[in-house]
Amino acid sequence: SLEKKHLRDRERAMVEALRLEKERSEQLLLNILPRGIVTRMNSGETIIADQRSDVTILFSDLVGFTKLSSRLSAGDLVRLLNGLFSEFDRLALGLGIEKIKTLGDSYMVAGGLPEPRADHAHAVADMALAMIATVERMNSELPIALQMRIGIHSGDVVAGIIGTHKFVYDIWGDAVNIASRMESHSLPNRIQVSAATRQHIQEHFRLEPHGSVDVKGKGPMETYFLLGRTDVVLPNLWTTTRSGAPDAREGL
Repeated sequence: SLEKKHLRDRERAMVEALRLEKERSEQLLLNILPRGIVTRMNSGETIIADQRSDVTILFSDLVGFTKLSSRLSAGDLVRLLNGLFSEFDRLALGLGIEKIKTLGDSYMVAGGLPEPRADHAHAVADMALAMIATVERMNSELPIALQMRIGIHSGDVVAGIIGTHKFVYDIWGDAVNIASRMESHSLPNRIQVSAATRQHIQEHFRLEPHGSVDVKGKGPMETYFLLGRTDVVLPNLWTTTRSGAPDAREGL
C-alpha cells in the first residue's frame, strides 16, 4: 500500500509539473502572438493566413537616435529602448491594438487585427498621439532630446504566421508599404496620415493638410497631419504608462 501511494504521489507530481510547463509555454506564446492565433495553433492549424480588410497600420521611428546612441553605452542604449517600447506596449494593450514588431528604433502596430473592430483607425490615432506625448515626457531624463516621426495608413492586408523556429505574426500588402512611406515622409514629432485614414477619423480628430507624397507604384497621395482629438477621450481608452506618471492624454 505504501508503494502504491508513493507511485500515485509521483504520478500527481508529474501531472502537475506537466501542467505548469504547459502554462509557461502558453504564456511565452502569448508574449509574441495574439491570443486568437495561439488558440488556432493549439487546435492544429499549421498554416495561418488571413485576408483582412479595413486595417490601420502605424509605423514610427526615432529621429536623432543614431546621434544619441553614439553617446550612450550599450547597456544604457538597450535600457532606453526597453523603457520606451515597454511604455508603448502598455499603451497598445490598453487600446486593444496589436503590436506587430520592432526593428531597431522603429515600432509598428496595427488596429483591427487579428479580429476586426469598427474603431481601428481611432484607436491607432489615439496611440500615435500618446506615443508622441510619451517621448516628450521621457526627454527630461535623456542627454539629447528625442523626437518621433509617425505615419499611419488604412487599407487591406494579409496577416499570418511565418517561420517554424522563431515564428512571428506579420502583415503584408500595399497598405503596409504606404504606411511605411507615410512615416518616412513625415516630420519630427508629427503624425502623418493618408487620405484613407482621414476618412475614418476626421469627425473626431483635428487634421491639417500636408500636401502630397509620391508613393512608389501609387503616385502622389494626399496626406494630413494629425493634431489631436476634437472630442473627449473616454478614460478606458487610456492607461497610465508608468507608476505615478501623468495620464497619456496630457500634452496632446
